[in-house]
Amino acid sequence: MAFIDPTQAVGDIVKMARTNPLHLAGAGEAPAAEQQTGGTDKSFGKLLLGALGSVNDSQLTAMNLSQKMVTDPGSVNVEDVTIALADANLALSMTKAIVDRALAAYREIINIR
Repeated sequence: MAFIDPTQAVGDIVKMARTNPLHLAGAGEAPAAEQQTGGTDKSFGKLLLGALGSVNDSQLTAMNLSQKMVTDPGSVNVEDVTIALADANLALSMTKAIVDRALAAYREIINIR
């Protein structure tokens, strides 16, 4: 394991080097995998909106399956509806927990001042 040299630490600024190309890239630096493939840069906002869209899609799928079960019970398997509802419930619970933690962290940061 390579440790930094004490001469690299100046004040509270330390120059960090990314030793594994699979780790996240630094600010203003594209990941190595995207440099090779020419992929687009995914910002945190796009990643967050994609995750929220996925949670919304699971909710809509569960709702559509449960409505289809009521209107046409022979076309939908009960296990599929149960799994879709459990998946949607878990996704929504996880999202709520993450949002609650993020808000608590924000409140902590605000109270530090």
